[in-house]
Amino acid sequence: MTAAPSGPERGPLEAGDLPGAAVASREPVVSVVIPCHDYGRYLPQAVGSVLAQTYPDWELVVVDDGSTDDTAAVARSLIADHPGRRIRLLRQANAGVSAARNAGIAATAGRYVLPLDADDVIAPTMLERTVAVLDRRPEIAIVSTDVSVFTDDGLPAQALELPAYDKDLLLRRLIMFYCSLYRREVWQTVGGYAEDMRTGEDWDFWIACAERGFTAHHLHEALFGARNKDDGLHVEAAENDLAVRARIVAGHPGMFKPVTRAWARALLAQDERGCLADERVPDDILTRAADMDQFLRVVMSLQRTARLQHRHIQRLERALAERETPLPV
Repeated sequence: MTAAPSGPERGPLEAGDLPGAAVASREPVVSVVIPCHDYGRYLPQAVGSVLAQTYPDWELVVVDDGSTDDTAAVARSLIADHPGRRIRLLRQANAGVSAARNAGIAATAGRYVLPLDADDVIAPTMLERTVAVLDRRPEIAIVSTDVSVFTDDGLPAQALELPAYDKDLLLRRLIMFYCSLYRREVWQTVGGYAEDMRTGEDWDFWIACAERGFTAHHLHEALFGARNKDDGLHVEAAENDLAVRARIVAGHPGMFKPVTRAWARALLAQDERGCLADERVPDDILTRAADMDQFLRVVMSLQRTARLQHRHIQRLERALAERETPLPV
């Protein structure tokens, strides 16, 4: 197994009590890795979604990526509350989500790997359905799913359908979410997630997989739940979409046309204004990129408006209920 990437102050795994040496020594089928940086408030929901899986043969490592909140304490409490489950905690100095995923994966043993962020969740049948594909089809290396997008405001979740896997389409836009099940040799062959990428590391990873001949299968079921927030890396990724694309092109030049490579070099050389205004922007990775940037901004604006309206309606309902409450005689 690939050794853990070197990094700052990587600590030992903290394990829960396992029910017997035989269980502890047997390698699980699936390794779920949850990086967590200051998301201790969300961690119980993410871990709870793993505990609720209909597929039982898994291990879980929570990687505390230099959190300043109670992430470690929350993780230890979850471990103590479920002594019969393979849940462990790995602590390290803050190094970013890619480094945290790499460290967590290196510390696990399952033949299949599922990354899961601390603020997201998976449906109860996520592992059962995706493991079945990899077990049945040895030519498939990765299994992705549709996604259910939810918020913390009580609004109904929205299912987002993604297209079937297509390598050429993957080069143009991200068609797979990070939370997809894949074979461990995929991570080993690619060399892990690029630790110098703050955003877009999942897209970069999938393109590296395609570059090395790995293929994927998409399940048209919303088995992954993504929490939509107005802050954090979600917004940063949308605002820096073209720069992320340029870095991906530069990292995998053999996958793209010469004109695209030239565009990426120009943008990364800080000539971003000229690149965005150039009508000759290449089409293999940048198809409608500007339209997509504007679309993302509009969507986030509409979602913020919907949340404000929802909160306003809740306040009006509470005020109305108080007015209708009969006064004591």
